[in-house]
Amino acid sequence: MLILLNKPFRVLSQFQDRDGRPTLADFVDVPGVYPAGRLDYDSEGLLLLTDDGRLQARISQPRSGTRKTYWVQVEGRPTAAQLKQLLSGVNLKDGPARAVAARQIEAPAALWERDPPIRYRASVPDSWIEIVLTEGRNRQVRRMTAAVGLPTLRLIRYAIGDWNLDGLAPGEWRKATARRSS
Repeated sequence: MLILLNKPFRVLSQFQDRDGRPTLADFVDVPGVYPAGRLDYDSEGLLLLTDDGRLQARISQPRSGTRKTYWVQVEGRPTAAQLKQLLSGVNLKDGPARAVAARQIEAPAALWERDPPIRYRASVPDSWIEIVLTEGRNRQVRRMTAAVGLPTLRLIRYAIGDWNLDGLAPGEWRKATARRSS
C-alpha cells in the first residue's frame, strides 16, 4: 500500500510524540504504514507512507537516485550565480551537497495559505525557487539556500519521483499505485 499525504506545517513525520505535538496519526488512520523518508516539522508537502519495506527503502535511500522536488520561498531574489552554485555544489558541515536542478519559479498557482503565515518585510523581497535533489539530509534544502545567501522562508516538497501533491490540500491523503518512480 502507498499513501500520498500533504503534510501540514508543524506536524511531525511520525505517529507519536511525547510532547503532544501534531503527528501523522492526526491525519492518517491506516494501520501498518510508515513514512518513507522524513519531512521536517517546519516543512510542508508530500510525504509517502507505505507498508512495503522494499519500497520504503527505495524511496528514502540516496543511492536509489529518487528525485525529490521542492518549492522554496526564499528571502531575496536569486541571481544566475546563486542558482549555478546550487547546481555545482555547496559545502555544508556534513559534506558537499548539490542540486540536480535549480531554477527560479513564479509562486506556485495551487499554493495554500500557511498558518501562521511567513513573516513579511516590505524592505526585503522574496521569491520562489524549485530545487530537485536525489538525497535528503537533515534540513539540507534550508542549509543549501542559506549557503548561497538565500535564507528559506517556506519549504514545500512538491514531488517524490513521479508522485506529487496535485489535488491534495494540507492534511489530505490518497492511496496511490506503488510503481517504479525516478
